[in-house]
Amino acid sequence: MENYQKVRVEEKPMELPFTSLPPDIIEMKVKDGSKIRNLMGFAIGKMESESMHQILFSGTGKALGKTLTCVEIMKRRVKDLHQITKIFYRQTEEIWEPIVPEAGLDPLTVKRNCPSICILLSKVPLDTAEPGYQAPGSYESQWIQEIKVENQGPKRKKPGLARGGAMGRKQPRPPGGRGETPKQS
Repeated sequence: MENYQKVRVEEKPMELPFTSLPPDIIEMKVKDGSKIRNLMGFAIGKMESESMHQILFSGTGKALGKTLTCVEIMKRRVKDLHQITKIFYRQTEEIWEPIVPEAGLDPLTVKRNCPSICILLSKVPLDTAEPGYQAPGSYESQWIQEIKVENQGPKRKKPGLARGGAMGRKQPRPPGGRGETPKQS
């Protein structure tokens, strides 16, 4: 590939995996270089307004983790959101041309399948039979119960956790060293 240079990258247009979305829905296209603060400032402002009921987050490739982070922040800030998640592959084509055209090399086309995710968040109830559906608050109740159980136990201070000082030091050894019996005089 040292004899080639990348000319362009084309993403194949794909239709959204959701049917019957309202025409005024906001699609947040999360990119690898997007700032979460900027994305969330806009998205939360729109979802907290009374007129907006649904928002769609989508991300491809390296932006998958950032997309999920945005969705989780949104679900914590705006309560009672229904969620449907769709995972699929988006095809991209990279066009490579030879650096020296006289060398007799042909242009190359590299096709890649990149993982993608689309997450629909809605204030109004969605179809519960849809694959990828998650009810509002369905994951939090389990975590809240586990935290309560952990916090109910008595907290005891373990010896030896203090820095310095004599706490946690072993008792001095009897005279004579390790495993030896003390000399009788």
